[in-house]
Parts: sequence; C-alpha cells; structure tokens
Amino acid sequence: MKVGEVTSFPGSVQVAQGETVVFAWILFESREHRDRVNAEVMEDPRFKEMMTPEAMPVDGRRMIFGGFSVAVEE
Repeated sequence: MKVGEVTSFPGSVQVAQGETVVFAWILFESREHRDRVNAEVMEDPRFKEMMTPEAMPVDGRRMIFGGFSVAVEE
C-alpha cells in the first residue's frame, strides 16, 4: 500500500521500514452476537496466552479499532 500524502493506514500507525499494515474487519449478526463471541474469545486459553505485551503479535499501542452504526439499510 502506497503511503498517502494526506492520510493513509500506514501513516496513521507510523509504519516503519519492513513492517506491514494489516486491515481486517469482523461482521456480527447483532450487538448481542458480538458480545457473546467476544466473551468466548476472552475465555479461550489460547488467546489468554497471547495477552501479555511480550507475547502480542502486534504493537498494541498502534492498533486502531472502532465500531460502526448502520446508517442506511437496503
């Protein structure tokens, strides 16, 4: 991905030489479904092993995340 002059994903996380920016999203059926899945993930022992700063596969200080509301439905 080419770094933009005004705004871009690499620029927003201050990507360094040799790093790769990853963009991903998850679609849930509903907020309740999201909450149920997130609770199950947090209880998964494989996930708990990765939750220390030393074991994180990414620099969590540069992660960007958020949620969205449906504005228009077809």
